[in-house]
Amino acid sequence: MKNTQKIFALDIGTRSVVGIILEEINGIFQVSDILVEEHKKRAMLDGQIHDVPAVAEVISSIKEKLEKKHGPLHKVCVAAAGRALKTATASSTLTITGKPLLQKNDILHLELSAVQQAQALAAENENDTKGYHYYCVGYSVLFYRLDGEEIGSLIDQQGEDATVEIIATFLPRVVVESLIAALNRAGLEMDALTLEPIAAINVLIPESMRRLNVALVDIGAGTSDIAITNLGTVIAYGMVPTAGDEITEAISNELLLDFPLAEQAKRELQSREEITVTDILGFETSFPALEVVERIGPAVDRLAGEISKEILRLNNGKPPQAVMLVGGGSLTPELPGKLASSLQLPHNRVAVRGVEAIQNITILDEVTKGPELVTPIGIAIAAKQTPVQYVTAHVNNQPVRLFEVKDLTVGDCILAAGLKLSKWHGVPGNGFFVTVNGQDITLPGGHGQAPLIEKNGQPSALDEKINNNDIITVHKGENGSSPSVTIGDLLDTSTSKQIVIDGNPFLLAPLVFRNNQPASLDDTIQDRDCIRIELMESLFDVLKHSGYEEWLESTKPYRISINGKDTFFPVYSGKLFINGIEAKLSSKIQQGDIISYKPGFTPTVKEILAKKQLTAGASIIITFNGKKVELMKESSRVYRNGSRLEMDDRLIAGDSIEIEEQQVSSFIFQDLFNTVEITMPSHANGSFLLLKNGEETTFYEEIQQGDELEIVWPQSTR
Repeated sequence: MKNTQKIFALDIGTRSVVGIILEEINGIFQVSDILVEEHKKRAMLDGQIHDVPAVAEVISSIKEKLEKKHGPLHKVCVAAAGRALKTATASSTLTITGKPLLQKNDILHLELSAVQQAQALAAENENDTKGYHYYCVGYSVLFYRLDGEEIGSLIDQQGEDATVEIIATFLPRVVVESLIAALNRAGLEMDALTLEPIAAINVLIPESMRRLNVALVDIGAGTSDIAITNLGTVIAYGMVPTAGDEITEAISNELLLDFPLAEQAKRELQSREEITVTDILGFETSFPALEVVERIGPAVDRLAGEISKEILRLNNGKPPQAVMLVGGGSLTPELPGKLASSLQLPHNRVAVRGVEAIQNITILDEVTKGPELVTPIGIAIAAKQTPVQYVTAHVNNQPVRLFEVKDLTVGDCILAAGLKLSKWHGVPGNGFFVTVNGQDITLPGGHGQAPLIEKNGQPSALDEKINNNDIITVHKGENGSSPSVTIGDLLDTSTSKQIVIDGNPFLLAPLVFRNNQPASLDDTIQDRDCIRIELMESLFDVLKHSGYEEWLESTKPYRISINGKDTFFPVYSGKLFINGIEAKLSSKIQQGDIISYKPGFTPTVKEILAKKQLTAGASIIITFNGKKVELMKESSRVYRNGSRLEMDDRLIAGDSIEIEEQQVSSFIFQDLFNTVEITMPSHANGSFLLLKNGEETTFYEEIQQGDELEIVWPQSTR
């Protein structure tokens, strides 16, 4: 028993409308009828219905004629014109300094932000202020960048800036809405919907072939629609506003024909060696077909150039592996070869494909066959096999209807609702501006949190698939907090040290001042604070702030003023030692150092004179009356503040002294009396003898070291 299902499909183009009756008989499609009618006036422009009643009139005419042969037609499969698709390239950059490693959801947020920018760009190019008036029917990532360098993946990466650049394709909602309006006016209900490029690809490039990088070009009257496959999917759609009409206009200009006659002549070029035309002046002329082809060559070159330029743009700057041409404009003479040359492809890699290339289909003999029928047949098959459905979801209580040309995700719903995720991110916390040791620094606030996205009350990722009537809620991310930083956070942990001073353990910590007031390392910094941190690094710093200032004084170079001139004696200064080794005040202190001190010495006047290579005087030792006696003569006299000092008096650092030097003469007997007190015996009669070494001498006799001196008193006689 034959199982038959009849399918009515319409291909509503810029110049004409194609109606097709397709019957599915036991899984095999049969084209039973095709009817083509041109628009009576310019009702379509670049895939958009501009005059709904005029388009509905043509649809009604086709419907009525087909109904006479095939019975009542109530539902129809249609396609949104591929030429209505808008392609835009955009990028988005995220500052990731100080943030955790990037995860999948972070990258999806970044990609979605780029898609929203592309969406806005597509709307801007159409003078539309509402980006969400455009359905995103797909996007591809062109590349990721980390700190300006291209990178394969951003997952688990860290740096300063992450960037993604995408190419996205959009379909204006008004295209679908005006299409539905025209069908309703003609008494038809939309049975199924597809996109024209998807329709053509589905019948010419099955999924098994989509791993190849192939461009499909549907050349119509007003536009040329382009779709690119690669890696098992359709990666891009595009359109150029150059197509068959450009060739028709070239023929019109060259042969002086009105547009309909030029269109007829163009079609005859494909099958005749010579064409005969009647120009606008009424003259009938015959032209060799090759001559006409040569004369319209520049127009064909322009068409090939525009198509190849868009293919390269959509395909990341490189030619595809092959190009398939469909549509009536693909029959333009010499177009495949010129397109191959423009793309630098072998000529056998660019070909026109007709309905004979469609698998599992039969066409009745009375039905015209050609590349212009690929898209109408594809619409009928694709709209039935892979129909595009509408899905309704609610985003923050706002209903959105999505055009299901691909697996729809939560991210698609957010796009359709016009929500910009960047505005739902929590804002960073206010930063603090502080001064540290005279240098202005900024303490950034905490990062704002990403928005929380829920689907049906449960947390959801952006790439999670949705179903009809799903409820999506976007909660604004928490704002970042102001920085919570202590003064100690500005320092390395190594700034505190354990040391020993004079046998006592000490913990050295920096001296901290905030706004000129003593502070602690644990104090929390506030905005506009002025912080001063004095690190205890040198031996001088340590002693100054540890209660050992007297050591600093004692270790200053010993100095006194001699006759008005400062004189230094370092040998009398105190000494400092680090780990037993003499150290300078500028020496750096390390963890565990042991600091000790050796006090300075207070010298006598005699010791200072010796350092100055001066003597206090001359002396000799003699024997007087059997006893040792030291005789002295001064050579230097020392005064402090006008008072004479003894040789054993001690001089304090900072004293000011005067030294008087005298000439020292030889010692004589008389000098003895400066040291020894002479007492005349009671029996003496007043006369005496002076003896030196047993010999009589005088008071003025010079004496030497070791001489024996005597004074002898003769006894008196009565």
